[in-house]
Amino acid sequence: MSTKIFVNLPVKDLDKSVAFFTELGFSFNQQFTDENASAMIVSDDISVMLLVEPFFQSFTTKKVADATTTTETITCLGLDSREQVDELADKALAAGGQSANDPMDEGFMYVRSFQDLDGHIWEVMYMDPAAMQEQA
Repeated sequence: MSTKIFVNLPVKDLDKSVAFFTELGFSFNQQFTDENASAMIVSDDISVMLLVEPFFQSFTTKKVADATTTTETITCLGLDSREQVDELADKALAAGGQSANDPMDEGFMYVRSFQDLDGHIWEVMYMDPAAMQEQA
């Protein structure tokens, strides 16, 4: 069974968020984009729905967290190389994102993280399958 994932994130300014993630190399599904939301394509099976805060609020009875002061989730993307990790993290910082944590290099796993324009934390990581075997 193939499972698709749709991550929903509240954003303050949809246009700025779309521009930020476009700078990182992501594209958007226009079929699911309007003034309230935009569907960012991560892969064939993963999309991130960027929803303006009032629209996001309509999906929950709980208060929407302020990601600049509270962390509810960390979204991690697995990439194919250390170079891709550095490239995406560097693009995020150049596009206006902020560093979230120091890089982590465990030998078999390399991780960098950043905060997007709304403070959501993203990790980008590479895990070396050969080095992981040596760890086992």
